[in-house]
Amino acid sequence: MFKINTMNGHERMSTQDLLLAIEGAVRAGETEFEIAASGQHDIGGPLWNQAGKKLVFHVTNAGQRVGSMCLPNTEIMVDGSASADVGWLNAGGVITVKGDAGDTAGHCSAGGRIFIGGRAGTRSGSLMKHDPLYEEPELWILKNTGSFSFEFMGGGRAVVCGYDSEEFDSVLGERPCVGMVGGVVYARGPIADYPKDIKCTELNQEDIAFLKAGLDLFLAKIERPELKSELSVWEDWKKLRPLTFEEKNAKPAGRVTIKDFRLQEWVKGGIFSDVAMDDFAVHNTISTGLYRLRVPSWDNGKYAAPCEFSCPTGIPTQLRYELIRQGKLDEALDLELQYTPFPGSVCGSVCPNPCMEGCTRGTIDEAIQIGQLGFLSALRPVAPPAKKTDKKIGVIGGGVAGLSAAWQLARKGHNVTVYDDGEKIGGKLEQVIPRGRLPHELLEAELKRIEAVGVRFVTSCRVDKAVFTKIREENDAVIVATGGHKPRYFQWAGKELLTMGLDFLKKVNRGEKPSVGKQVVVIGCGNSGMDTCRAAFDMGAESVVAVDVQKPAAFKEEIEYVESRGGKLVWPFVTERITRDGVYANDGRFIEADEVIVSIGEEPVLDYLPEDDSIEKFRGSWLVPSTKDKSILRGVFAAGDVIKPGRLTDAIGDGIKAAYYANQYVMKEDYVPFPEKEKIPGDRLSKAYFEKCHHCELGDPQDDHARCVSCGNCRDCKMCLESCPEKAISRVENEDGSWRYVSDSERCIGCGICAGVCPCGVWSINDNPEPIKMYRTYIK
Repeated sequence: MFKINTMNGHERMSTQDLLLAIEGAVRAGETEFEIAASGQHDIGGPLWNQAGKKLVFHVTNAGQRVGSMCLPNTEIMVDGSASADVGWLNAGGVITVKGDAGDTAGHCSAGGRIFIGGRAGTRSGSLMKHDPLYEEPELWILKNTGSFSFEFMGGGRAVVCGYDSEEFDSVLGERPCVGMVGGVVYARGPIADYPKDIKCTELNQEDIAFLKAGLDLFLAKIERPELKSELSVWEDWKKLRPLTFEEKNAKPAGRVTIKDFRLQEWVKGGIFSDVAMDDFAVHNTISTGLYRLRVPSWDNGKYAAPCEFSCPTGIPTQLRYELIRQGKLDEALDLELQYTPFPGSVCGSVCPNPCMEGCTRGTIDEAIQIGQLGFLSALRPVAPPAKKTDKKIGVIGGGVAGLSAAWQLARKGHNVTVYDDGEKIGGKLEQVIPRGRLPHELLEAELKRIEAVGVRFVTSCRVDKAVFTKIREENDAVIVATGGHKPRYFQWAGKELLTMGLDFLKKVNRGEKPSVGKQVVVIGCGNSGMDTCRAAFDMGAESVVAVDVQKPAAFKEEIEYVESRGGKLVWPFVTERITRDGVYANDGRFIEADEVIVSIGEEPVLDYLPEDDSIEKFRGSWLVPSTKDKSILRGVFAAGDVIKPGRLTDAIGDGIKAAYYANQYVMKEDYVPFPEKEKIPGDRLSKAYFEKCHHCELGDPQDDHARCVSCGNCRDCKMCLESCPEKAISRVENEDGSWRYVSDSERCIGCGICAGVCPCGVWSINDNPEPIKMYRTYIK
C-alpha cells in the first residue's frame, strides 16, 4: 500500500509533485494507493502496471479531473464529493464518487464506468462517445444532473436514477441532449423538455436487462444497496435516443418526391432522358459499391522491394523472410537456389551485396544481413528435375554467367553441356578470385551441386570456329558466356615491361607460385586491382602500391584488407610511362618498383564466332545482343562479360535472362518479355511502424525476419483487417497455406485507411475507375 498525505503542516504538495510520486510508485510495482489529497487534480490516470496487475486508488478531497484519461485495469474510489471533470476522457477505468460530482462528469468518456453517488453538475455526459472496437462507456448517476446534460453525446449509455430529486422539474436539467447523435440516456423521474430530434420511449426488454445487470454493481460501489427495490420499478423510467437518419427524413404520406415530379410531372422520363437513364437517386459523398469515389487494391508483390530491385540476380529476400516468419526455414533457404547456384560463393562471400545497400531497414538502423542469409543456402542439396525434355543446350563458358544459365535450364529438364577451355570449371571464381576471399572447398561443393542437377562439364575444350559450328549443330540452342579474359592496358611507353594481372592471378590460383618483385606497383584500384595486391603480398612482395586515375572503385572491405597488410593506394595518378625502375605519372611523380602489374579490366575473346555481319559489337570487342531476347544469331544467346564488364551478381542475373529466352526458343513458346518489376516507391512504406534498434548486436541472419520491412509484400500483420472502420476487409487463406486480403465493395467506402496503415505498402487507394453507365452510349 502506497500512502501519501499531501499536507505537511501548512505546506501543500503541488499537483505535479504528487503525480510524479504516484508514477514513481507505479514503476516500483505498487498497485494500491491511499491518497489524502488537498484539491490536486488528475489523480489516477493514465497509469498502468507493466505486469498487468490492477491499480486501485482510495482518494479523499480530490480536485478537478480525478481519473482523467483513466486506463483499463484501474479503479478509483473517491470518498465524499469531487470537483469538475470526473472521468474526463475516461478510456476504461472504473471511477466511483460516493458523493456529488461537479460539472462535466464523464465529459468525452470513451470507455469504462463512472459511478456517481449523488448529483452531477452542468454538461455531465457531454461528448461521450463509443469506439465499436471496445466496450461502450457507462455513466451512472444516483440523483440528477445540471442543465445541458449529455450535450453532443455520440455513444455509450448514461443512467440517471432520479433518487431524492422530487423538488426538480427535470432530473436532466434544462435543455438536455442538445446535439446528441448517438448513445442512450435512461432517466427515472420527470423530464421537462428535449430537442425535436430526440425520441423518448418506454423501456424494452433489452433496456431492462441492461439496467438490471448494472444496478447491483452501481449500488454496491456507492454503498447504497438498500435502494434497489425503489429503483427497480421500470415503469418509472424513460429512454432517450437520437432519431435515426430514416426517421429524420421520413416523408409525409401522399407527398410527391422530387424524383416523381421530374419523371412524371415535369418531363416524362426526365429532361435529359434522351441521353441519360438517370434514376435520380441521391448518393452521399461517402458511398459504397459503384458510387465510391475511391477504391482500394491489394497489390501484394506488384512492386519489387528495394533489396530485390537492387540485386541483379533478382533474389526476393523479403519472400525468404516471409517463409521464415511462417516457420518454413528450409523453404526459405531453398528459395535462393531458384535464382542462383552460388549462394555461398557469390552472395555469401564475394558479392558486394547491393541488396543491402538498397535495404529499407538500413535507413532505420542496420540493413538486413542478406549476404549471410545467402550463405546459409550454400550446402543445401537440390534434386534433379523429375521430368526431362529432349532438348539439348550447349553453354560455351564455364564462368558465373554460363553456369547460371546452365543451372536454370537444367532444372527445367533440358540436357545442358558446359564447354570451357580451363582445366577446371568455374571461370574467374576458380581461376582469379583469391582463395582468401573464397574458400575453394565451398566453390567445389557448389560446382558439384550444379553437376548433380544434370549439367555436364567439358573442360580443356578450346572452342574455335569449327568447334563452335559443331556445338551449334549438336544442340537446339547455344549460350555464349566466355567472359573477359584478354587483359586491357593503354599504349604506355614501356608497356612491354608490364605483368598482366589476370595471368598473374590465374597462376596463383593454379598453385604455380609465380615470382614477384619486392616492390610492386599495381595499375588499377578496382576489385581486380585489390585482388592483385592481395596476391602480390601472398607471393612475397614487401611493398605494394596501387595507383588509379580516379577514386578507387573497389569495395571498402577489399581496400581495408590491402591497407591492413601495408599496401597503399595513390590517386589521382595518371600513368605516363613504365621503366625498369618504376612508374612515372604525367605530373612528374615517380613510384619506385621492380615489377609493375596492370589490372584495369579485360575484354572478351570472340574469335570462335562466325564471320557474320549480323553479329553486332561494341568497339569491336563486346557483343551487342538483341534487346528483345539477348540473341546474337538464331538460337544463339549471349550473357555476362561478353556483353559488358560487370560484377559476379550481374553475370548471374544475365545468365538467368539468357536461360529464360533460350528456354522459350527451344520449347517454341510464344514470346513473352522477361518479367521486370518496378521498384516500390519509398512513400508507400511506413517505416514509423518499425522500432529502431539502437546499438543492437545483430543475431543470426534468419532472425532478421522481425526487422525486415517486407517492402511491397504482405507480412500478414492484419493491421488493415483490424483498422477498417466498415469491416470491409477479410482474410482468405488459400489451399497452399498462402493468403490474400479482399475488400468487399458493398461495404467499402473508399476511405483509404487500409493504404494508410499498411506498413509494407501493399494496399493502394485510387480513383474509382468503373464507369457509371448512365448514358445511353453504353447501350449495346
